[in-house]
Amino acid sequence: MSAPALELTGLKKSFGKAEIIRGIDLSIGKAERHAIIGPNGAGKSTLFNLITARFPPTAGTVKLHGEDLAGLEPYQINRKGLSRSFQITNIFPKMSVFENVRCALLWAQGYKYSFWNLVSRSRGLNEGADAILEQINLLERRDVAAGLLSYAEQRALEIGITIAGGADVIMLDEPTAGMSHSETDYITDLILKVTAGKTLIMVEHDMGVVFGLADRISVLVYGEIIATNTPELVRADPKVQEAYLGAALEAEH
Repeated sequence: MSAPALELTGLKKSFGKAEIIRGIDLSIGKAERHAIIGPNGAGKSTLFNLITARFPPTAGTVKLHGEDLAGLEPYQINRKGLSRSFQITNIFPKMSVFENVRCALLWAQGYKYSFWNLVSRSRGLNEGADAILEQINLLERRDVAAGLLSYAEQRALEIGITIAGGADVIMLDEPTAGMSHSETDYITDLILKVTAGKTLIMVEHDMGVVFGLADRISVLVYGEIIATNTPELVRADPKVQEAYLGAALEAEH
């Protein structure tokens, strides 16, 4: 039996006396689409930061495909096949859409620190960037400065940057935050397309997106997971309704 794509065991994080993550055990299978939901202040972003080594855990382990990630830097974890986006759009606004994606491809294409390589002459690199732009529906915008894209297009570009390195575990932090219904539909369809066959882990507040994308959902409340199950069973769970889901669904109507 193969190892889970991501496995958290006894994961804790404290800042001083404040315990933010209180002992999380979670296993996410390969090619699973997993959503983490919960009220503001539940610890969702902290959990993402623990997984990607932006914060060191106070206790517990994070394993990627069975390998303990303890002691690794974020860039090292990325090179092992885990990539993430952030709540705040993280692009190079003055560079073109194409150049943003090409930068993300450099390491995956083996360029590393070879400064004498002229990337503009690399056919494979440029074709790879164009292929990603086509996948995220931005090929026609390839030469536009990234900062001039619409908000939804910028989020799409960030997703393209996230997948450019070839990671098989993709973490998206509130990918549809601040979007209209049409923009949300656009990004949801895009996420389904670009993460096909990959493991997707996302934090998301829009319950329509969560129930439309996720195979399983974990509900995080005050640093603890109170339920992990299929969308249908999570929706029906009285503990979840009391702690979070009822209020969240009502807020959308």
